Amino acid sequence: VELCVMACEKHATNNESAAKMIKETMDKKFGSSWHVVIGEGFGFEITHEVKNLLYMFFGGSLAVCVWKCS
Repeated sequence: VELCVMACEKHATNNESAAKMIKETMDKKFGSSWHVVIGEGFGFEITHEVKNLLYMFFGGSLAVCVWKCS
């Protein structure tokens, strides 16, 4: 959660850069196969590993979805 907040604050005007920062950090720290989506007004249906999914809102309407899939 802290990583997502830091990335969204650092790259407030560029969601793609924030997502890339989160993905690279998660891949480095917890192994590969992490995926990140940041944006507004999206839906999703994904397959993920147990206990490896984070879905949160940042600053009101900006959603962050992070999951690991092998």
